[in-house]
Amino acid sequence: MGITAGLPAGLAPPVKVALARAVDKMPRGGASHGDLLFEPKWDGYRCVAVRDDRGATLWSRQGKELSKYFPELCAAIVTAVPQGCVIDGEAVIWNQGRLNFTALQQRLNAGAKTLPGLVAAAPANYVAFDVLAVAGHDARALPLSQRRALLEELANGWNPPLSLSPTTTDLDVATQWFEDLPPTGIEGLVIKDLNQPYTPGARTWLKLKHRETVDIICGAVIGPISQPGEVVAGLILNGKLRIVGRSTPLKARDSRELARWLHPPVGEHPWPTSVKGTALDRFNRDKEAVTLTLVEPMVVEVSADIAWSGRSFRHPLRLLRARPELSPADVTLPDALHPG
Repeated sequence: MGITAGLPAGLAPPVKVALARAVDKMPRGGASHGDLLFEPKWDGYRCVAVRDDRGATLWSRQGKELSKYFPELCAAIVTAVPQGCVIDGEAVIWNQGRLNFTALQQRLNAGAKTLPGLVAAAPANYVAFDVLAVAGHDARALPLSQRRALLEELANGWNPPLSLSPTTTDLDVATQWFEDLPPTGIEGLVIKDLNQPYTPGARTWLKLKHRETVDIICGAVIGPISQPGEVVAGLILNGKLRIVGRSTPLKARDSRELARWLHPPVGEHPWPTSVKGTALDRFNRDKEAVTLTLVEPMVVEVSADIAWSGRSFRHPLRLLRARPELSPADVTLPDALHPG
């Protein structure tokens, strides 16, 4: 299939992608990390664009074809990318100067009748950051520095909706990006070694996410009240206490400390005692019911990245400490999470 489609052997879709592991601080080049390239971490859908002799297709990192949801991107790729190319990048949607992940989600939930309206109202863009094949030749064994040069040559003359992800080797510039870009929805930085090949399935890249310290309302826990395993986070949205996410599993010390402040609810609680897994984590593949241990709502401080859907945190929160001196009524949607 790969050969007849004008692609190198082993790069017929779906294509396995390189991955990144999370770090908590900015790495520096040298013996441990090599020569570093810094890129923005886009808040979109990771997409491999495959251009063969039959047209263009888009594939998720899980191997699902996304082509029909982004017809404008496929059309642009057919026009601007020669056959035999495989590109790694991100599908994003901009809205009033900020990345809009919710608009991407709406695409995947749209039917044939509603999709054209969404495409017209909120066009997508494709931001390329790597190339796996050029003109039918496998480029994955080349170092990133050479792949980037090939990608830049390939992208010469591109116009929206196709674009090239900006990069820098300057640590000061990367640090400035990290501090200045979060209001646009950029989640942080992806850091890569310029000397490394493209390694499918391996976490050879690094990702540094911008995190905010925010107050949320703990309205329930998973596990017994005396030994909570996770915090179920809430915020007051549209006048009601809504479930907006969950924490990572609590360490034993954090669990003991939080348990000191937890009490059974006084009066009627706004949440049920059982919810679907997707109510706590919208990307949870386990849709089985999760039992909640309801507690009297209290304020806790968490570390959160800025990935906010408009209704929930998209990634788990990290519990920092209980804030029993604060009233849940005083907790508002953090400024960092407001769209726009």
